[in-house]
Order: sequence, then structure tokens, then C-alpha cells
Amino acid sequence: MSLYTAGMKVCLGSLIALALLSIWGVLGPNATLPAPSPAYDLVIRGGTIIDGTGKPAFVADLAVRGGKIAKVAKLENPIAREFIEAAGLVVAPGFVDAHNHTEFAIADPAKRFNEGFLRQGVTTIVGGADGTLSPNQISRLLEAYERNSVATNVAFYVGHNAIRYLVMAGERRAPTMDELETMKSLVRDGMEAGALGFSSALMYEPGRHSKTKELIALAREAALCNGIYDCHVRDPGHALLESNREAIEVGERAGIPVKIATELVVGLENKGLSKQVVELIEAARARGVKVVTDQFPYDGAHTAGLFELIRVPGELRGQPAFDLAAALRDPVLRGRLKEASENGISGGFAWLKASGYSQMRITSSADYPGLAGKYLSQLATERNLSGFDLVCDLISRAAYPVGITLAAADEEDVREILKQPWNMIASDGVYSDGITPQGHPRSTGSFPRVLGYYVREARVLTLPEAIRKMTALPADCLGLHDRGRITQGLAADIVVFDPEKVSDRSTWEQPQKYAEGVEHLIVNGTVVLSNGKLTGQAPGIFLKRQR
Repeated sequence: MSLYTAGMKVCLGSLIALALLSIWGVLGPNATLPAPSPAYDLVIRGGTIIDGTGKPAFVADLAVRGGKIAKVAKLENPIAREFIEAAGLVVAPGFVDAHNHTEFAIADPAKRFNEGFLRQGVTTIVGGADGTLSPNQISRLLEAYERNSVATNVAFYVGHNAIRYLVMAGERRAPTMDELETMKSLVRDGMEAGALGFSSALMYEPGRHSKTKELIALAREAALCNGIYDCHVRDPGHALLESNREAIEVGERAGIPVKIATELVVGLENKGLSKQVVELIEAARARGVKVVTDQFPYDGAHTAGLFELIRVPGELRGQPAFDLAAALRDPVLRGRLKEASENGISGGFAWLKASGYSQMRITSSADYPGLAGKYLSQLATERNLSGFDLVCDLISRAAYPVGITLAAADEEDVREILKQPWNMIASDGVYSDGITPQGHPRSTGSFPRVLGYYVREARVLTLPEAIRKMTALPADCLGLHDRGRITQGLAADIVVFDPEKVSDRSTWEQPQKYAEGVEHLIVNGTVVLSNGKLTGQAPGIFLKRQR
């Protein structure tokens, strides 16, 4: 240090001291000087930072100001309005759920906190998956969120099924040129409103009646706005590889990044196909197609009771004294119900047609607990029955509902997809009130299940890689470039969790149980979960595409 610099510092110090003495002299010896203004709104002290990029963890403080990450470093005596002590806890970007179905539920003021997802560490949900939202529906939801406020950020896809139904009223045919132009216009409207991309669900009505060229034409509209194409593939049970190829073809020919949604190798006949799925995606990526997948970390998809497999034609359902159990015991009526259930009413959707007995596994039965884990096709073979007769017998004889998963998978196939670097974690979950035992455990457990089971116990993933799959990977793919990383200047969406305790508590029998281990959650710089308790704050915002 030069003598000149040193002298200047001494002079400056003297001037400050004289100024303070002058103030003290004027105000008197009992005066209290005003406290310095806080430099930060929030400081998270001494946490283990995992920044979302996949890099190793490091210990640091994290400061928040004005809803942004202001500093990530060791801070000496910081001044802040609020502190969180995070020694021994992990501090990570808030999780981005890229395939979520709670967008309608949280428009209800009583459900706006979406507690089941806050307790998983989720700070952003993406609604409109499976093609469910038209531009008008997006607009109405945003009005409700603005009126009531919501706890998480919300983004949307604009959806094929909703648009096709609006334009074609459920017609099972290709669109006319005018109808296609109208659908293209609606996709543009959704994208111009800020949608992240265009989503489809080709397994369901009315999207299942579309051809590939229709999807390419609509996806091109999203591509013009730098969106993505999110696809629940056409027939994962009976044509898994072909269905994935179609999704990739749409992306390749439309010039748009593709996310294959809820990638799951379902059914006994597909067991082991995960390696071919990986090869298919790797080959597409090698030739320049931007294709990724998302996955919920469970070995089964939709849940239902056996009785939900039975499709009842309108002329029977409309009878005042119709009794399903009695009808299943009547040979003539059973035959009519079998036709409707296995082939769909007038050729429409039916789970037994879409999946089949070899893809459905029993998850729970109070009457027959020993059947849990058995596929319906296995049981039918063991008992020398047809699949439908087995279902009817179980329904007729059980005093309590028999729970099943409609798209069961082998655990090794789940793990093979899970560990791929281009595969992200998403829930495919719906709203849960934490009390009512209905739905799928993924709605309350997806993200903690990965952190607790697949990281801590099974060691399929490292913790930094698992967090990358929940944060930077989905944020980058979706065009949410101010989310998904612990980096100075980005939005302060932050989760603080205990790496030794974080876990899912939900099961097939009790899917409503909230996860544990997430101690604090911050959305846009505001604490929404503190020491495991809701704060009553709802600072979520609508996130538009950032390309």
C-alpha cells in the first residue's frame, strides 16, 4: 500500500469519526444511531450448495435480494432481514416439474398452495401436459392465478387434444385444410401468449385419431416461436419403439426439440426394451435431433380399482336399477361388458384395449393381500381363466376394492432410463390434499423418492446428477433460462433439504402421504416453507418462454 493511499484512508477514517461525534453531540449521549439498512432480504448460511449443473457440492452462504440470487460466497457478518441456518443441509435450485397436472386444482383458492408439491421441493410446475389446454383455457387459468395468487411458478404447454376437440368436436378423422389452418392458428395463439411449447397425448381421445403429418404441421407452428414438442406417445404398451420413433420423426421434420413424456417400458412383453429405447434416442441425438425424456420414478403408471376397467354401454348404465356386480354374474351381460371393455364403446378408448392384462399389476387388496405384485395375465394363466373372467371374479368376490397399476414396468427398465443424462425427473402428478387416500404416489413423492431411494439408498445416481435432472436440465430444455441454477443474478427459487432424511412417504396403499426432509423452500425470493411449515405466502408467477 502506498503512503498516499494509507494517508487517504487515515483522513477518511478521521472524517467519519468527526461526523459521528458531531451527530452524538447534537443528539446527546443517550441517542441511538439508526441501524444500517439490510444489505439482503435473506441469507442462507453455511449450506452445502449443489448448483444444478452437475458439478460437485461446495459450502457457502447464499444471499437473496429483490427476488434474485445476489451472492454465493462466504459472507462476513452479512446484514439481512431474514436468516436460514443451513449447516448440514443441501441448498439447491428449486425443482422444475416439467409434466404436472395440478394447474386446474390450484386455480381454487383453497388449493393454491399445492402443498404436496411444495413439500417435494418443487418451485415451478408446467401445466397443459398431455395436450389438455387451449389458449382460452390458459387465459382463464392465468386470470384465476392473478386473482387468488399461487405458491409455485406456473408455465404451460398449449395442447393438441384441447385444440383438436375445439375445432373438430371429437371427430375421428383427419382434419380438412380449413380445420388444420384453424388448429395451427390456435397453436400460434398459445405460443404468442407465452406457452413453452406444443403438447400431445396420442394415446387418448381425440389425439389418437390424428396422423403424423397433422402433428408435424402443428409442431412447426411452435417451432416458429422457438418452443418444444412434448409428446405422450401413441401406443407405449403395444408399440413402444414405433411410438417413440413417431415422436422423434415429428421433431425432426418440424425442426423442433422433442421431449418424450413419462418414458416407461410397460408390460411383461416389453420387459428389457429400455436398452433399445436408449439406443433409439442416442441415435436421434447423434444425427442432431434435440430429444430428451422425462420420467416419474415408479414402476407403474396410472392407478385404479379393478372395477374401473369395466366399460358400461350407455343403454345399460342408464337403467335405474343397474348393478355392475350382478351384471358381471349374468353370462349374457358379461359378454356385452367384455366387448365394451376390451374394444371400447363404439371403438372408443378403453384401458383394457390400451394396455391389456399383461401390463396391469395388482398393487393392493385387503381381501387378497397375497396377490399384490401379480400381473393380471399371470393370475389368469394360473387359474386357467380368461383375463376378463379373472377381473370379473375378483370384483364379484372382493369386499374391498382391488387396486392396480394400469401400466406396470420392471424395476431394471426404470433404472436404465433413470440414469441417462438426457432424462429428467417429472411427476405426472395431480393435486393431493394429504388426507384423501386416492391417486398415485408420484403426486406426493416423485422428487424426494429420487433423492432418498435412488440416490441415498440404491446409489443409481449421484446427488449432483439427480439435482441436475430436476433443475438445470428441465429449465434449459423448456427455455426457462433464469431458473434451474444457483447462480448470481438468477431468480431465487431455492430448496433447502436434509440429505439424510429426504424421502417419499407415499405408497400404493396410501398415496396421499406428504414427503419429508424438505426444510425450507423459497420462490422468487419469498419463503413459502419454513422449518417444514407453510408460511402462507404465495409468490408464484407465470413463466413465459425465454428463447
